[in-house]
Amino acid sequence: MIQDISPYTYHNEFMPVPIDEKACILSYDKKSVLVRQEGNQFTLPAASDFPGWKADNFIWLFAIDDIPFFLARRTLPAPEGFTYVPIRYMRHAGPRHLAFACVTGMSLAGWYRHHQLCGCCGRPLQHSKKERMLYCPSCGIMNYPRINPAVIVAVRNDDKLLVSTYAGREYTNMALIAGFAEIGETIEETVHREVMEEVGIRVKNLRFYKSQPWCFTDTLLFGFFCDLDGADTLRVDHEELATARWIGRDEVPDDVEKVSLTMEMMTLFKEGKA
Repeated sequence: MIQDISPYTYHNEFMPVPIDEKACILSYDKKSVLVRQEGNQFTLPAASDFPGWKADNFIWLFAIDDIPFFLARRTLPAPEGFTYVPIRYMRHAGPRHLAFACVTGMSLAGWYRHHQLCGCCGRPLQHSKKERMLYCPSCGIMNYPRINPAVIVAVRNDDKLLVSTYAGREYTNMALIAGFAEIGETIEETVHREVMEEVGIRVKNLRFYKSQPWCFTDTLLFGFFCDLDGADTLRVDHEELATARWIGRDEVPDDVEKVSLTMEMMTLFKEGKA
């Protein structure tokens, strides 16, 4: 999956370091990130690629091994040889540790961009020196990075798997049932509710598989396998899903990108391991 970057290690402990000319820079233009492209491989700019750079123009984000990554506070002009590419490019580009850095950095970039002023009194927010947090010195409001808990659900019906395609979204490939947790419910209750809302069936034998940070959408995904409980007739909510159907193991597509929890779970079913 996209966060599996071994032998590299991601360090998100809040231990900021001063920026130097070798630091990796993450600059975003909406949903695009600045890179030097070489086919499906890329490199990131260093601070030294921006003549006259100043430390105040960047925010420390995290490190991978001993490489610090900094966010440009504003969209930077592309130096010669660099260009802005859509963040979806990172689903298949390498090296994988840099792709993960770009996607994770985009999530933090959005958080910083959307939390410049206090939502209560309108005054400028300040950066905490102790943790990854923005606070209002006037009214004391504290803001932490947004993480949305959601479920990915692989529903089995003997040797068939429930798959869907989303309605009105850019991503049109085959997917599993998914949805965000609501206030006051457990993550297991989210599974039951989302399956019932989207396709009108009941499930049983829930088994948690694993989780995944999906920073494309600021989401923490919880993957569950479960079994159909009762009739298999689907009542599809077409405001959420374009299609939903049962497929056999041999109909599950190959996982070419190997970035998502969804495709990893579908592959386990395809191979008879789940």
